[in-house]
Amino acid sequence: MCSVLAVALLAVFIVVAILLRNGNTGVHFQRSDQAAMVGIGILLAAGVMLFAIARVRADAEGIEVRNVLMTRRFAWTEVLSVSFPDGASWARLELPEDEYHAVMAVQSVDRTRAVEAVRALRKLHRTATGG
Repeated sequence: MCSVLAVALLAVFIVVAILLRNGNTGVHFQRSDQAAMVGIGILLAAGVMLFAIARVRADAEGIEVRNVLMTRRFAWTEVLSVSFPDGASWARLELPEDEYHAVMAVQSVDRTRAVEAVRALRKLHRTATGG
């Protein structure tokens, strides 16, 4: 998904950059304006690709979650449960005091793979916590 969206964004900005000089709007666009449009497209595409680096690693001791910009490790004793609320885009770890941490690597668009991942995480959590 991210790759397709990044390529589409970049393509749109390249087309806009090419068409800038061909418009009859009364404004004179320079080559630097065209380069800036391509640069903005590259930055937006790179920003979209950040969502593709999400990852989750779990073992008997805990779970490591890498989302867009941050990686956090939780011991299973810190996690109350692994949930996937109705209408949510991704799974989450329920933490004490009504806190939660999103697990962006397990997304609803993955359907059966997401269900399997949540079941596997719940099994690891049950095994580690004895519940």
